[in-house]
Amino acid sequence: MLMKALQGIKVVEMGDHVAAPFCARLLADLGAEVLKVEPPGHGDSSRRNGPFPQAGPDAEASGLFLFLNAGKRGVTLDASTSTGREMLLRLLAGADVLVESSRPGLMEELKLDYSSVRDLLPRLVYTGVTPLGRTGPHRGHAARDLNVQAAGGISIGIGRPDRQPLSIPYSQADMMAGLAAAAATLIAVMARDETGRGQHVDLAGAQVLAVLVSFVYFLPNFIYRGVAGSRKGRRGGEAHFPNTIMPCKDGFVCLYPLQLPQYLRFIKLIGDPAWQEEPRYRNRRAMAEEYPGEAEALIAPWFLERTKAQIFQLCMEHKVPCAPVRTIAEVVEDPHLAAREFFLNICHPIAGNQVHPGSPFRLSRTPGQVGGAAPLLGQHNEEVYRGEMGLSPEELSKMRMAGVI
Repeated sequence: MLMKALQGIKVVEMGDHVAAPFCARLLADLGAEVLKVEPPGHGDSSRRNGPFPQAGPDAEASGLFLFLNAGKRGVTLDASTSTGREMLLRLLAGADVLVESSRPGLMEELKLDYSSVRDLLPRLVYTGVTPLGRTGPHRGHAARDLNVQAAGGISIGIGRPDRQPLSIPYSQADMMAGLAAAAATLIAVMARDETGRGQHVDLAGAQVLAVLVSFVYFLPNFIYRGVAGSRKGRRGGEAHFPNTIMPCKDGFVCLYPLQLPQYLRFIKLIGDPAWQEEPRYRNRRAMAEEYPGEAEALIAPWFLERTKAQIFQLCMEHKVPCAPVRTIAEVVEDPHLAAREFFLNICHPIAGNQVHPGSPFRLSRTPGQVGGAAPLLGQHNEEVYRGEMGLSPEELSKMRMAGVI
């Protein structure tokens, strides 16, 4: 059904950095035709963020850009000029979806915001993927991934209590915003098929984090127990013992037998130790909140004698929630991900053969696929402006000289 909804759908993406490009990348994986519009000269800022396969930066070989923009075509266009705005409107006239993440106020200045184009393009689904939203009290504030984490409430629970909060790495807040935006855009496209009219999808990354993390964990804990969220280092919040990351023979494992039957199976797994009969060690909440270090010392030897693979296998067999903390190399070599064909080999004309993560999900009936390598800067200018829009070589030359493309 999802692939059918996106079959033949044309998406124009004016995204920068992570959230909006990731949204459009997911739509491309599901069958949409995505045209990425970048500023001439420097392009998307993720081109300068890397990582790069060689020692120095290369705008055509950024690993982040190549991942976020696989399966898309690409053109350059300066929409801040009158000619550029006209060209963008022509592109949007032939599109079903616009995905954008411009700085606060820019689209209003250019008269390209939703209220300015909805009557001209009534069937367009207009998706804005921004840190703090296009409406609401914070709509004029600029922010990045770190600010989104703080505004969404997740920062309160990451890091040690005696130090500054840590961030979730690798733009994960923006990734989650992009995933939510793709889902919302798909729903808007399906609604458009029913009603004949597009709509404005206004997605704020901070709200996504708040709903996924704060509203389902920190807020209920405060409402029902009066306990405010706090940082607990490698221990996982206000839950019964053991809810922690334990060191083992070759790294770390995450242990989370929250329910009583799970905990009893864990105790049996580690040999039914005598200390479990002592009253002090029968209060799992006190063990987690009042003396977690003392409690963890009781189970530490069992973990230190075993590798994380051994621990994971034993916990799986005994139905004890546990997961190894893997290094990047171990993730790439993981047999489960290999069996799922999660990692993809993509050949890029500048970066060469690269291994990329695939989509974060795979649907059974409509699995989707990555369409190919990310575009070079302006790679499809001729194809789109001349071949599809019918501009003459002279018009293209003028636009290049003026810095429009």
